Amino acid sequence: MANLSRNEQRLKKHLKIRSHIKGTAERPRVSVFRSHRNFSVQIIDDTKGLTLVSLSTAKKGDTTYHGNISAATELAKNIAPLMKKANIDKVVFDRSGYLYHGRVKAFAEQLRAEGISF
Repeated sequence: MANLSRNEQRLKKHLKIRSHIKGTAERPRVSVFRSHRNFSVQIIDDTKGLTLVSLSTAKKGDTTYHGNISAATELAKNIAPLMKKANIDKVVFDRSGYLYHGRVKAFAEQLRAEGISF
């Protein structure tokens, strides 16, 4: 068997995690994506296959670096009011195969501080 790259290992973990985690209308799934320069989040209802809310640090024409912990916490502060506006207060957290460390952990903790429970 060939050695898997780091991203292929992450995708394999992601598929294993997704087999256990399902988002519903009552508790949608918070899926995070972390790239080198940006961080993005989607709130997904898997029963209907709909993305309810999404937000990213990437902006058209913006070349500044947003791949740090402060950008992830700011993203959590910005998405929490959108979630509350859509009557979402309980979610299932999908770390997408990333370690619960750094930006992913900072985002999750800030989201909890904003009143979203998971």
